[in-house]
Amino acid sequence: MSSKAELKKRVCEAIDRRREQICRLGEHIMANPELGFKEFETAELVSQTMDEFGVPRETELAITGVKGVLEGSAPGPTVALIGELDSLVVSDHPQANPETGAAHACGHNAQIAGLMGAMMGMVDARAADDLAGKVIFFAVPAEEFVEVEYRLNLVKEGKLRFLGGKPELIAHGHFDDVDMAVMIHTHSDETLTKAAVSASSNGFVAKMIRFVGKAAHAGGAPHRGVNALNAAQVALNAINAQRETFQDGDAIRVHPIITHGGDLVNVIPSEVRMETYVRGRTAEAILDANTKVDRALRAGAMALGATVEIETVPGYMPLKNNANLQTLFENNARSQLGEKEFCTVGHRTGSTDMGDLSCIMPALHPYLSGATGPGHSVEWHISDKEMGYVEPAKSLASMAVDLLCNRAAKANAVLANYEPEMTKAQYLDFQTNLFQTEIYDGERQ
Repeated sequence: MSSKAELKKRVCEAIDRRREQICRLGEHIMANPELGFKEFETAELVSQTMDEFGVPRETELAITGVKGVLEGSAPGPTVALIGELDSLVVSDHPQANPETGAAHACGHNAQIAGLMGAMMGMVDARAADDLAGKVIFFAVPAEEFVEVEYRLNLVKEGKLRFLGGKPELIAHGHFDDVDMAVMIHTHSDETLTKAAVSASSNGFVAKMIRFVGKAAHAGGAPHRGVNALNAAQVALNAINAQRETFQDGDAIRVHPIITHGGDLVNVIPSEVRMETYVRGRTAEAILDANTKVDRALRAGAMALGATVEIETVPGYMPLKNNANLQTLFENNARSQLGEKEFCTVGHRTGSTDMGDLSCIMPALHPYLSGATGPGHSVEWHISDKEMGYVEPAKSLASMAVDLLCNRAAKANAVLANYEPEMTKAQYLDFQTNLFQTEIYDGERQ
């Protein structure tokens, strides 16, 4: 039996030999972006790659998810290595899909390349012979919370239960056999070292809002109308007036947009649509801010005598990175990249559905460099293929080896020192109960 150091060295050398294949895969996905729950070509590429390396897999999980399993030589815990299949909408990105506006401006193409690279290296190096337990290579759909109305319609049609990939997979039991989960996210932040881990990040709920007024001639008889746009503007001002009530430690972020502001300039707007997230550090803080946002929306309707329809849907839970998994990532990063190439950062105010997993199992969502340009922008691209595609493969594989070698001693220690925030049943109840629809008639109040 190989020592842990020998096994990691052998796996990393195998990944190096597959470098060109890994990079080609990442670049191909970059050039062929797909939106969440529609990643059919990317999922097929993952399936074909798993077949090429003899890894048994399940497909069509939460519509497009692909789950491959590498069995160790002895019983033990199951470690999921995760990559996200989807892109987001940045229609003017140079590699955007001209029909859908989809673009990999966040690095999920690198995640899949790294995930497949980890699988290649572990299979080539016959790592499973020296491991106890299982390694799951899980390509998951729909992390980016986009096309909310489209996904909400799928929920209403019974085709989805939740609007995000990992929540949907949890609901259908596809993480029931997983004990802990790890993924790598590419970063382009010049203030960070090559490897970094945040303490936590925000969760959120999403809101679809519709103000309904009454159309009238804007020049000849505006007094006969009920201006839905003015109602929305009052609501926006009321939301802004609440900001001083948000406590700094709760990291609240509310950022509404108007998606439909009227039809014709000479007609009093009778329908205005808005969307917003309500983000926060904790579930309690999110719910508190959400109550204040709802109150502001009702105020806009009451001020103008309009009606407001408020549809609230569950987004993602706040992320809490597991400290013991972080230590393993840090040790590998310092060894592989250099002693000074690791840092920790505090709370981050973006959101990820890795937070949902972190509620029910030990989870880690760290960062490796390799990209240039702000995330979710037209400038974002993988500028360093070694860091963007190859190092994530080595990092994921090394963590799997750390956790499952020596009779899975490290994995068992992680589990022994972990207390879940919620059971799966509690998590599903919490998220399901966030689905709320309210119709508030401001004229009758």
